[in-house]
Amino acid sequence: MHDHINDRYIPTKLIATLGPASAQREVLERMLDVGLDACRLNFSHGTHEQHEQTLRLVREVAAEHNEPICVIGDLCGPKIRLGQFTDEPMSITPGQELRFVRGDGPCNAEQLTVSYARFIDEVEIGQRVLIDDGLVSLVARQSHPDQLICECTVGGELRSHKGINLPDSQLSTPALTAKDREDLAWALEHELDYVALSFVREAEDLYELKRVIKDSGRNLPVVVKIEKPEALLHLDELIAETDAVLVARGDLGVETDIWRVPLIQKDIIARCQAACVPVIVATQMLQSMISSPMPTRAEVSDVANAIFDRADAVMLSGETAVGKYPVESVNMMNKVAAATGAHLAKWRQPENPPSIAVHYQPTAAVAHAAVQAAQDLGARLIAVWTATGNTARRVARHRLPIPVIALTYDERVQRQLNLLFGVVPILVKPYDNPREMATALDGILIERGLGEPGDIVVVATSTQPTTPGATDTALVHRLGGAAPSPTHT
Repeated sequence: MHDHINDRYIPTKLIATLGPASAQREVLERMLDVGLDACRLNFSHGTHEQHEQTLRLVREVAAEHNEPICVIGDLCGPKIRLGQFTDEPMSITPGQELRFVRGDGPCNAEQLTVSYARFIDEVEIGQRVLIDDGLVSLVARQSHPDQLICECTVGGELRSHKGINLPDSQLSTPALTAKDREDLAWALEHELDYVALSFVREAEDLYELKRVIKDSGRNLPVVVKIEKPEALLHLDELIAETDAVLVARGDLGVETDIWRVPLIQKDIIARCQAACVPVIVATQMLQSMISSPMPTRAEVSDVANAIFDRADAVMLSGETAVGKYPVESVNMMNKVAAATGAHLAKWRQPENPPSIAVHYQPTAAVAHAAVQAAQDLGARLIAVWTATGNTARRVARHRLPIPVIALTYDERVQRQLNLLFGVVPILVKPYDNPREMATALDGILIERGLGEPGDIVVVATSTQPTTPGATDTALVHRLGGAAPSPTHT
């Protein structure tokens, strides 16, 4: 590959959560300059009015810089949180008793309240109550009709609205809360590119969300967040039915044994790749950069490990939402992704995923033919004409060391494709004639510095360019030469 292509080609995508530290034009532009590909709006914080301002800013900056920034809306899910403290932080020590009461009253030394109405009913004696990602640990000791008495086993500080995990309890919380439904309606109205579903326990949780989306008459791809142990029991079905998966290591590390999280992460990534489903790794990736301009060595190794496993994307949370160094965090992640990606490109590629027969369809066969041709011929890149993004996804799953240029006439598909490993999405006008497409391709690739005359490229295309799902042809083409001829149909 040419040096000028290598300079910009980083296959792993970078996602930043937007918040007070980053939802500003100058900061967003600087993050874009250092490699930002996608943004996350966290509905756990902020109002719809604030999210609307942030979304408008993202789209304005993206348009000005001609970058297809993907926007993901993250639903809160049935997250249980402490109430509001009258005086904080409140320090507690091992052996200390705490009294949880019903209602939404204030939290203090005398009583604690939580956001989940059935908390006192569903937490049983001997079960754990973990607060603030497990930094504070309690055990239920006494249960009464209107209060639950817990003993502190691991002390620390309590603050307003800190999250609570109940790994031992069977809860009757709905998959979609009333707030989730309001946030989803907002996401649909504003045509976000993905919506993430939190605290998924089983496939029915995903189906419920998909039914609501379908009933709205709109289309919105779903990201399933894996953060509950119950979800691991239904992992294959969830992967088969979702549009993307997010390994949410924060709650996952509290709800399961923390030492198992790296193994779970690797397993999920591998299963997603086999199923042609994009996978994101998130939570505490550069956690120390919330307050420090430099990460720890362990954090850098953690980010690199996700990239070694060829995850589609890595995501920053508090680092960019509320941290002191949002731009530096994106820049650091970009540097790790660039160095690790360049190292990976030198390795022998993994065997092509052998699942065409399992997920058979003509598009998969054409994608496989294009990948094989690119490897055999040492092509500079693979160009994919795609109406829905499906063909580009099927090529991207092979994790090639060369770019996958996805050409689409749909702006939203272009943004959605910017979440995929190795995919460079480009917006083009619709073409009805395959020969016009071939002529346009040369101009697009050469003009953007993605190729030079004489380069061999492989093209996945269609004899019916404007018909979604009609990819039926793989072509080998030399840039600046004659019109390509098919090698596989």
